[in-house]
Amino acid sequence: MKPILKIIGILAILVIAIFLSGVAYIVDETKQVVVTQFGKPVGESITTAGLHFKTPFIQRAQYFEKRLLDWDGDPNQIPTKDKRYIWLDTTARWRITDALKFLQSVGTESGAHARLDDIINSATRDAVTSHLLVEAIRNTNRILETKEEQEEVVVTEEALEKISVGRKALAGMILKKAKVLAPQYGIELIDVRIKRINYVEAVRRKVYERMIAERKRAAEQYRSEGQGKQAEIEGQMGKELKQITSEAYRKAQGIRGKTDAQTTKIYADAYNKDPAFYAFMKTLETYRKTIDENSTIILSTDSDYYRYLKSLK
Repeated sequence: MKPILKIIGILAILVIAIFLSGVAYIVDETKQVVVTQFGKPVGESITTAGLHFKTPFIQRAQYFEKRLLDWDGDPNQIPTKDKRYIWLDTTARWRITDALKFLQSVGTESGAHARLDDIINSATRDAVTSHLLVEAIRNTNRILETKEEQEEVVVTEEALEKISVGRKALAGMILKKAKVLAPQYGIELIDVRIKRINYVEAVRRKVYERMIAERKRAAEQYRSEGQGKQAEIEGQMGKELKQITSEAYRKAQGIRGKTDAQTTKIYADAYNKDPAFYAFMKTLETYRKTIDENSTIILSTDSDYYRYLKSLK
């Protein structure tokens, strides 16, 4: 048992000695390595994860990231095509695609950031100075979008200042131009985003006034469309109301005609059964409607109206 332990101990010492001497090194999944000898690269970059070997003492393994890296530039004051200055703050994501070229051109991530400062800031300045201010701050010609069970409301060209290139497309132009220059440093640009735009103080007030004017024009457009819709609804409502009223009047007249006919028939039947009694009842009804305690009637003795009063004697 003891010889086995001795063998294991010797092997462990050898492994430790190998790693301490620098003969072996491990490449992680997230890393890539360039081996240098006296500061100069030896061979191609190593991107395969696992255990690798090099000449001890005279060779050195330099590690570089394979994962996405962030670049965050400083805000720059840039004039737009319509001569209005803005502070533009951009950010980007990038990665090292060729570690050997990266080491030979920029050396470190700090050096890469310095190169990206030049590349992205130059591309940003070219893109912004070629477009109007409104195209840098707005994405579309749409001021309001409703997505849930509502139709999309689009403001007409008269209500808003028309743009042909929006903020998102401008960021795409910056990426396209910067992406051409990045590979010479062993770098691939993944995307560039406009993080923030601020107006210089001289421009801020005018921009706010224009924004207010645009919103007022948009509100007036909505108001006009709403009034037109209101008139349409009220007209339809009036039409339907007339139809309902006309139909109700027709039905009421029909019912009234039937009841008048039935009333007339009842009166006729009653008159035919006892004309004298019918005449008497109608006369009493006439007395009730025409005579009260304040009425004074002067009648001749042969008046038909006086006929039943004389019969009371």
